[in-house]
Amino acid sequence: MAKKIAGYIKLQVPAGKANPSPPIGPALGQRGLNIMDFCKAFNAQSQNMEAGTPIPVVITAYVDKTFSFVMKTPPVTFFLKKMAKIEKGASAPGRGFVGRVTLDQVREIARLKKTDLNANDEEAAMRMIEGSARSMSLEVVS
Repeated sequence: MAKKIAGYIKLQVPAGKANPSPPIGPALGQRGLNIMDFCKAFNAQSQNMEAGTPIPVVITAYVDKTFSFVMKTPPVTFFLKKMAKIEKGASAPGRGFVGRVTLDQVREIARLKKTDLNANDEEAAMRMIEGSARSMSLEVVS
């Protein structure tokens, strides 16, 4: 018989750097989950990723105070900043460009993110990523 779900917790945790401090500690503590078990399991699963990469995590909390979690791929903005070699997007979007990405780089991001995007095909995923790039004031060149 399946366990009864108490709720879901969505967090964004740097790869390999989960610790009991906020936001992880309070989010898991209020559900009565073992914080250190999550930190150890997450760090073990993310040890082969680049350190500090933000990883979205969906934690399923069960009524019996156990949990399971699913790690997603890093956000599109992380990949765009990495490809454009910039620290952050523009503070005032639409007033010039702070960097540029090529269509090949956008296609590569679409392939990396295809499991987490709600796009029907690669072209639709590329259009979504291009929109994110434009909102960060990145120029998309062919």
